[in-house]
Amino acid sequence: MKTSHTLAILMLTAGLGPVIGQTEHSGHSDGMNHGTHRVEHGSPVELTEPGQGAFAALSEVVRLLEEDPDTDWSRVDLDGLRNHLVDMDRVVMDSIVSETALPDGLLMRVTGDAKTVASLMRMVPAHAAQLAQDPRWSVEAEVLDDAVSLTVKSTNPVVIARIRGLGFFGLMASQDHHRAHHLMMARGEDAHSHQTRQNIE
Repeated sequence: MKTSHTLAILMLTAGLGPVIGQTEHSGHSDGMNHGTHRVEHGSPVELTEPGQGAFAALSEVVRLLEEDPDTDWSRVDLDGLRNHLVDMDRVVMDSIVSETALPDGLLMRVTGDAKTVASLMRMVPAHAAQLAQDPRWSVEAEVLDDAVSLTVKSTNPVVIARIRGLGFFGLMASQDHHRAHHLMMARGEDAHSHQTRQNIE
């Protein structure tokens, strides 16, 4: 008889196990943000994006400058870098592009409002010089009265297709030199970084 009572108690306890577990977890609603829950319990959560694009770029450069014991703070030019980032933003967001397919490449005429055209005049010729370092194509940039033209050509059909596929914005993003250039500007090692606020705004 004693054995029967013991078995009954064990079975009852085992049956309550899942219920107890569910009760303990009932504080978690189905829609609960578990990231928030971890914060409440003191686990560290780190953000990976320090702000919008330009601020993030500046933040990254500042971190590198501060970590480098050889940084010459008397030459640091973060204003120049910020002005360059403003130019980049205007070129990408505000430019009006007309593209004409050529038998051997692409002709792009780019314009916009006065501020955008000023940014284009600073950005496009400088970037064209970088593009021209690629021997697979030839590059020509021309500053016009109210626009900038960029012509990229090749004798290779595969490269011609690539040029047309990239278009103006893809070509401006091609040749990944921007990060190194930004660090040079911030360190005051690039003459093009010294642009006055009047030229930018």
